Amino acid sequence: MRSIPLLCLLVLPLTAAQAAKPVLVSSPDGAVQVTVDVTPQGQPTYAVRYAGTELLRPSRLGLQLAGADLTQGLKLKKADKVEAVTDDYELTTDKRANCHYRANRRVVHFAGNTKALKLSVVFQVSNDGVAFQYVLEGKEPEVQRLAAEATTFHLPATAKGWLHPHAKAQTGFANTQPSYEENYQRGIAAGTPSTIGQGWSFPALFATGGHWVLLTEAGMGRSYAGTHLAHESPDAEYRVAFPQAPEKTTPDAALLPEGRLPWRTPWRVIVVGNSLAPIVESTLTTDLSVPATTPVLPEAPGKASWSWVLLGDQNTTYDVQRRFIDYSATMGWRYCLVDALWDQQIGYDKTQELAQYARSKNVGLLVWYNSNGRWNEAPQTPTNVLFEAESRRKEFARIRQMGIAGIKVDFFGGDGQSFMNYYQDLLVDAAQAGLLVNFHGTTIPRGWNRTYPNLMTMEAVKGFEFLTFDQRNTDQEATHCATLPFTRNAVGPMDFTPMAFSEIRGKERRTSNAFELALSVLFQSGIQHYAEVPEGMAAQPAYVQAFVKQLPPRWADVKFVAGFPGEYAVLARQAPDGRWYVAGINGTDAPKTIQLDLGTLGLSGGTLITDGASHRSFSTRAIDGPALSLTLPARGGFVVQP
Repeated sequence: MRSIPLLCLLVLPLTAAQAAKPVLVSSPDGAVQVTVDVTPQGQPTYAVRYAGTELLRPSRLGLQLAGADLTQGLKLKKADKVEAVTDDYELTTDKRANCHYRANRRVVHFAGNTKALKLSVVFQVSNDGVAFQYVLEGKEPEVQRLAAEATTFHLPATAKGWLHPHAKAQTGFANTQPSYEENYQRGIAAGTPSTIGQGWSFPALFATGGHWVLLTEAGMGRSYAGTHLAHESPDAEYRVAFPQAPEKTTPDAALLPEGRLPWRTPWRVIVVGNSLAPIVESTLTTDLSVPATTPVLPEAPGKASWSWVLLGDQNTTYDVQRRFIDYSATMGWRYCLVDALWDQQIGYDKTQELAQYARSKNVGLLVWYNSNGRWNEAPQTPTNVLFEAESRRKEFARIRQMGIAGIKVDFFGGDGQSFMNYYQDLLVDAAQAGLLVNFHGTTIPRGWNRTYPNLMTMEAVKGFEFLTFDQRNTDQEATHCATLPFTRNAVGPMDFTPMAFSEIRGKERRTSNAFELALSVLFQSGIQHYAEVPEGMAAQPAYVQAFVKQLPPRWADVKFVAGFPGEYAVLARQAPDGRWYVAGINGTDAPKTIQLDLGTLGLSGGTLITDGASHRSFSTRAIDGPALSLTLPARGGFVVQP
């Protein structure tokens, strides 16, 4: 629960006489410091320092409304006292089960030429980062509309970025972009224009002055649009950008933010650290999101089999899906996902039979839906049944009566405000029906899995399916996967659909089988859908099969062990029973030697599974003692089982 303890008596509110002085807000440990000021032109700014190092130069604040400019001509009116924020909560679908948020909160009030609207900025500074949101107040009864947000992140000129190019709307397969499915640009100079011309997606990772900075947003409600970083960033100053014109559910639906007063924006989130550990381990995106508003469904997280990624649409048939249900049962997995075209190639009645059969095996059945109303041209069905509320609720009631456990909804149309509402409508109605949810072809999580506990995972990543589309994607898998723990998966559950030992038809896999096995631990998802098929799993050594069977359905904690974005990654994840699993991958084309001290995890030994004599073989041995030294082959990997 969240509480606001006694106010800090050492920090007083600004009086009118003090209003021109910069406002300071520090983290509980004093390492993170934010300075809020106003330029001579009346432009509000903030700057961030960590352990004495400047991470963000003075960066702009402000909102441009349709009828009022709150980006300049402002004065720093006052700042409230510092409050200590405490929030302890539980999650089942993210990197940490028991989350503890501690921050110092200070509200800064600005005064402008318009007396009808009052602008404040709420800062919350924790030991691992900075968050701020705008609060717009006044007596205006009309809906307020934003034309632009002045927020910038002004990085040092020498910073390097690991950035995801934002896609152009209505491009890609059947006009399904943007869906956050590009390869990251790695280690590029801050200020580099985006490669597609539409800016850079959140999350955005930067290295500067021996420190790391991750930018993203959280706490997305119904009165704002999803944002990203603009295409141009002169002098390494990145501006917040709104969605493109087509990114709305209907022609007359909301694209840009609009809402009634009082109006709070989502949080702008800046995760900071002198190593990659805070980037990987931070829970700021859920810390800053609204607590659960829908029921927590029992026994939700788990593992799932899935035929589509290696077998394609043509195998969404009754017999094949029954075989995959048996596969899940054999592996001890809780779910089986039946993908697109189930309504046509199996039918509702036979799908109900599958659901009943799955239940007899202690397996829950998940089924796929096309999200579309007008925004995509994807032909896969079921389609045009979820957008309208009456049709959606009728469909959810029907499949729940059939025994379906959850849904996968695919091919969304962007980040406009109307889409932010559609996502949440789906989550609310699914929760009412007792259904779990997986979003694909989608935006990033933004902390929604805390607010809506039935949200298991979201794609928003160039996942395993892309390896089956183009050899160029397959060639880049290792480097791409070694980037994701520090970027996309750092901000919420990610449905990459990892782990395939089988060959991909018409493609040459570059990663080793041990690399693929490591992804089962390295990547986090509320429901982890595995790409491997029954025959491929059966062909692996018994100790590999046993390892996969024994993986816990969810994780209790995570620790960064070693790594560098795009080169290699080693993480430890803790099972609910307290045992630590360790996994690592080499994302490069050359062998890499890794030295690990397992004693930091309380491990004095364990079982190592790593590469064998070839990329398609395994080896295993007992680890005697906490010290572990191993050399991973190019694009190889390992796991340590406690």
